[in-house]
Amino acid sequence: MQDRPTVDELLEAVATYLQNDVMPNTSGRISFHARVAANVLQMVRRELATEEEHLAEEWAGLNSLLGVEERPDGLPALRQRIHQRNTDLAERIQAGDADSGDYRRDVIAHLRRITHLRLLVSDPRLAEATKD
Repeated sequence: MQDRPTVDELLEAVATYLQNDVMPNTSGRISFHARVAANVLQMVRRELATEEEHLAEEWAGLNSLLGVEERPDGLPALRQRIHQRNTDLAERIQAGDADSGDYRRDVIAHLRRITHLRLLVSDPRLAEATKD
């Protein structure tokens, strides 16, 4: 493992190369794919920078909706358990548990917050434009 360049610095270097060197000097399909690749790299950078914080927030929201559960150790286990708990939440929604009342309000608030966190990664401008 190296200290420098960091993963973020490497991703930034490739994205900058695509944006500053490839896109201006190409056209059509190649320029388009360079733009897509640069955007993907920027999304990966944002994901890496915020993943732990966003997962922690999602975990806390799921705890409030489904009951408190001990957080798994390690990101892979946390991702997997969040996926399972989201499935549980979806089943409760499908069963009608969120059709009315305080639970409905809490579910909607949670889903809006998690959607906003995902937009911050995939499209920060849209996230800012649609912020409550």
